[in-house]
Amino acid sequence: MNAVITGASGGIGEAIVRELAARQIDVILVARSADRLEALASEVRREHGVAAYVIARDLTQPGAAADVFASARGVAGRIDILVNNAGFGAMGPFGASALQTDLEMIRLNVEVLTELSKRALPDLIAAKGKLLNVASTAAFQPGPLMAIYYATKAYVLSFTEALAEELAPEGVTVTALCPGPTLTGFQARADIREARLFSAGAMSASRVAKAGVDGLFAGRRVVVPGVLNWILSQANRLAPRRLPPKITKWLHGQVGR
Repeated sequence: MNAVITGASGGIGEAIVRELAARQIDVILVARSADRLEALASEVRREHGVAAYVIARDLTQPGAAADVFASARGVAGRIDILVNNAGFGAMGPFGASALQTDLEMIRLNVEVLTELSKRALPDLIAAKGKLLNVASTAAFQPGPLMAIYYATKAYVLSFTEALAEELAPEGVTVTALCPGPTLTGFQARADIREARLFSAGAMSASRVAKAGVDGLFAGRRVVVPGVLNWILSQANRLAPRRLPPKITKWLHGQVGR
């Protein structure tokens, strides 16, 4: 059995690679950083005796998703598991953000995830395989000051739950992993390291990855790691619609301000 993991060079993606390799699943690592991917691939080969392949590509570039899929099939023959983890966010008012950054976020978080899922679908059906899409607790409410990121994750959650229902008769399991604040490089890229959102603590990437992979193999459609994260995700659905955006905007503010 093999798995393709995007965004595999760090954070949750790297932790998912380790979790799958520990379960004796061959891994195909996809991200921009060839050096980091090669180091991780060497490590999991040595520690777990699995095959590990590297595809170094920037998925935001035109045609990259198609190239990655072709390369993955070239080394694996058939894709049994697809993990769509690659994505990023950015903090700040929508009116102040760079249009190119906004469009790249939509491209990576939504378009690439959709394209890879579509291209892999025949393989997944043939293998009665598994699809894991990494969303976020951001998927459950609007996110002022991170409006596009939250909207893209809402898409991922909705898309995943719909596919799970469509593909159940085919024997394919589809899971959305919805972590809350997690200790990864995401905070630095999104410029939210000092936000109140992280002041109450965050989960480790390894704990999130284990919850996601456990849920994937259990056939769960939505995985929200951590009891508090789960409670908050459900509470947002019950609160008056104007309240969650106000709370989220406050959480995105910096501690002490």
